[in-house]
Amino acid sequence: MVERRFPLPDTPQAVERARAALAGELEAAPARPAATVMVVREAGAGALDAAVLTAAGVEAPASAGVPGAEVFVLKRVSTMAFAPSTYVFPGGGVDPRDATPDLPWAGPSRGEWAALMDVSDDEAEMLVVAAIREVFEECGVLLAGDREGAPLVDVRSDDWAARRAALVAHEASLAEVLTEAGLVARTDLLSYRAHWITPTFEPRRYDTHFFAALLPDGQAADDATTEADHARWVRPADLLEQAAAGRARILPPTLICLEALAATPSAAAFLAERPPTSPIQPELVTDEDGAVWLVSRHP
Repeated sequence: MVERRFPLPDTPQAVERARAALAGELEAAPARPAATVMVVREAGAGALDAAVLTAAGVEAPASAGVPGAEVFVLKRVSTMAFAPSTYVFPGGGVDPRDATPDLPWAGPSRGEWAALMDVSDDEAEMLVVAAIREVFEECGVLLAGDREGAPLVDVRSDDWAARRAALVAHEASLAEVLTEAGLVARTDLLSYRAHWITPTFEPRRYDTHFFAALLPDGQAADDATTEADHARWVRPADLLEQAAAGRARILPPTLICLEALAATPSAAAFLAERPPTSPIQPELVTDEDGAVWLVSRHP
């Protein structure tokens, strides 16, 4: 097992709650099931090279023009109750409508996903459906295809904008949207990456399963969500460097996932990986100086 240490969130409330939890004076909030998706692409798919950036008078990151992968991230608005002003991958909590056995489904069976994630068949179904739904709601990428299994090419029409809005407003389920369009959920386009649980001292907690998916041909990720100030494609090494310098805020699970992506030569290689997974819930510890830290232990 690898042990990592992280600082607490830099707010007085976080420190106060952490110390109360260490003293046994805080009851942990329940952790809501959630799913998040690392949408990745090869770095050359749309990245500006160093020469173009330099010609425009913009300092190019050190990684510009270097082979590798990019990942789509959103910076959450500052008013969000959970992880404000923080860079995250598209995702969110499981919705009751995600429990839909009649969802048109392609790829690994519900039982196969359940075995991979070490959950029940029903839980696996909800988590996989939530992953596909959330990534469409938050960045407009739809992991679905026709009855022959080909990925959907273009969801930029007014009809698809209306379907996306209905999902966001909880007026329709993913099963209803895909059935109406004659499509199936392409669960084979997802790969499973990690399982993180929010520390017990946080007032809002999530039991989150992390997936990854390659951006389908003909689709584009966007920032049309009210939950984010902005969204962008990033090289993982660049965002990690910004976070280390205090110019970007990311949570421990995001940091670990970015490190894993930065260590692979391509998006295709990343998606081909089958990393060992087990539930990771960072724990509070106090060092010899009395400072409080978060410690995670994972494979």
